[in-house]
Amino acid sequence: MKTILKYTHLEARRYFLKEESYFNFDLPPYFNFQNLITKLSKKMDNKLLSDFYGTCKSANTKKIKATYPSEFEDVNYKLLNNKDGRFAWRPFQLIHPAIYVSLVHRITEEQNWKFIIKRFKDFSKNPRISCFSIPLESNSKTSDKARAVMNWWHSIEQRSIGLALEYEYILHTDISDCYGSLYTHTIPWALHSKKTAKEERDNKQLIGNVIDKHLQDMSFGQTNGIPQGSALMDFIAEMVLGYADLELSKRVKRFKLDDFQILRYRDDYRILANNPQDAEFIVKHITEIMIDLGMQLSAKKTLLSSDVVQDSIKPDKLFWLSNKKETGNLQKDLLLIHNLSKKHPNSGSLTRALHEFFYRVENIKKTKRNSSVLISIIIDIAYKNPRTYPVSAAILSKLVTLIGSEKEQSRILALILRRFEKIPNTGYLQIWLQRVLLKTKKNCRFNECLCKKVINPSVSIWNSDWLKTSLKNIISFTPIVDKKIIQKINKTIDAKEVELFELKSGYTY
Repeated sequence: MKTILKYTHLEARRYFLKEESYFNFDLPPYFNFQNLITKLSKKMDNKLLSDFYGTCKSANTKKIKATYPSEFEDVNYKLLNNKDGRFAWRPFQLIHPAIYVSLVHRITEEQNWKFIIKRFKDFSKNPRISCFSIPLESNSKTSDKARAVMNWWHSIEQRSIGLALEYEYILHTDISDCYGSLYTHTIPWALHSKKTAKEERDNKQLIGNVIDKHLQDMSFGQTNGIPQGSALMDFIAEMVLGYADLELSKRVKRFKLDDFQILRYRDDYRILANNPQDAEFIVKHITEIMIDLGMQLSAKKTLLSSDVVQDSIKPDKLFWLSNKKETGNLQKDLLLIHNLSKKHPNSGSLTRALHEFFYRVENIKKTKRNSSVLISIIIDIAYKNPRTYPVSAAILSKLVTLIGSEKEQSRILALILRRFEKIPNTGYLQIWLQRVLLKTKKNCRFNECLCKKVINPSVSIWNSDWLKTSLKNIISFTPIVDKKIIQKINKTIDAKEVELFELKSGYTY
């Protein structure tokens, strides 16, 4: 296992052009973007994105001009995911595949890639400021996403516990809405220095400007925010966050501060020190650096503690370790998970607990418990914890089969759909509800475009009106829904469709 900074430019290109790198949130297995990405990569090899711009008549001069993607709305596809079962939401984005491939090609040109790697070496020169969120690729059957979670556990949680031998205080903080507030012009600042970026702002060959332009192309010309949901955007965010590490390193060196250790994973910081004033001093300077970059730290998530061991572990994990009980009773155990969901909503421990519960019910044929009661509990958990949609859908698909009457199954499913209609911005939920219903006799129409795409291949996901016909046709006529997989999948969602790790439940029935 190694980070992509150890890759050659060709290895990096292969990595970013994988479907798993194109989007890193969970979708049912019949969505397949790999063929589309591969076809576009072959077509666009050694060419610029501008080579594929379409043309139109200028409204003023009536002359023929190029159609620029930055002049078009909805170029990227936004998938709205409710965050709290109420009014907070987060947009995942499927980047327009032509822009995505073009950006990957430009970043992984040999000279550009060498330059980027050299710049990241500058970011990491201070051994007291460590970043552990550079994208990495799994070297086993484990997914890249699962490998990243394991990397976080080893490099952040376990490492900070170990540092309790050296430091007496730990301070947690993170950036508010990091991806949504990232100013795209800071990317050339990060890669080339602010002075060079300003002097060379019109240089179209400067890789920082190339990245900035691509980001504006996919966002209707906007310069605030980058898409969330891909390894490529995670890497681009690391350019700016690495630059912030470099600026912080200069400041602590200027003030001769050397009794500390900073562990950073994306926008999450852990600052370990033997003097609480040192930790607060560092946070003050991180705050100033972030303000200069158009971002700010979250006051609610900034916490100083003198218990390094306990506060190195996430509160949801500590809670679950102390409250988890294996009673052998499905309803009692699901109620324990429900309690976890109330105490620590949308937490990693909640998702893992639900996966373990799914392994309990996956292979049972019947239960003495009232299945509708179990369904009611799991739906209440999912309703308020959108992070659990995939695994909750898997559990639901199994529990529904334990209801003997098809008429009763239909009634329960109708009640579930009615309940979720009350939540705004539930495109991600609709995708997983469609998966639950896909192999049943219940017909249901969803407003989410990806759901419509499953039923009607002609539905457009991205706005490609700015493209030449040759590239537009590839996007329009290359299927992203695999009908063969739909035919093969079971009525009950299989563990492989939603699991991050292979868990062994250890339960008997």
